[in-house]
Amino acid sequence: MIEVYALTLLGVALAQAAPGPNFLAVVGAALGRGRRAALMTVLGVSTGMLVWAVLVAFGLAAALALFPPLMTAMKLLGGGYLLFLAVRAALKAGAGGTAAVPSAGARGSDFADWRRGLLVVVTNPKAALMWAAVGAFLFGAGLDGWQVVAFGPLAALSALLVYGVSAFAFSAGFAMRSYRRFSRWIETAFAAAFGALGATLLYGGLREAGGRG
Repeated sequence: MIEVYALTLLGVALAQAAPGPNFLAVVGAALGRGRRAALMTVLGVSTGMLVWAVLVAFGLAAALALFPPLMTAMKLLGGGYLLFLAVRAALKAGAGGTAAVPSAGARGSDFADWRRGLLVVVTNPKAALMWAAVGAFLFGAGLDGWQVVAFGPLAALSALLVYGVSAFAFSAGFAMRSYRRFSRWIETAFAAAFGALGATLLYGGLREAGGRG
């Protein structure tokens, strides 16, 4: 079982290291609201890993195979949420100057930052596909449901390490000073990235929904 866990964890860590919504959410929090906000976002992402592990253990892969509209719904929901983040970044870019960098006292609550990280993960259909593959591999290796659930903390720890490094790096003094200087361009880049991801998901979801209509 240890060998199976190790091999699966390597694949999950590589997927986490690839730029995507999780990475963008953490970096955006680090640059815009500071290290504490970024770390709470990382904690939310890690919590999402535990959620996916539980869902996979109790039948996500089977549910996706039996009910394809579930993936369509996830694409629509995930795309809509990413577009919401894109609009927020675009509004911050439009504000210009250093207004996009709130002071420590103006930063949102820890819960709001944690929730943002959680929502980015649980509404991401790519995460659903990755965890469906993880579940298929673990079950195929002979593990039972509770052993799949037990893999969740390992994936969560991996997320803490991978995204935690980004949180510290992008909340460093140099990064924050660069953000204050180029906030409009950075927020524009975030808006474009989230917008492209969200639009792609929505387009795919709408095409699938239309094809079933």
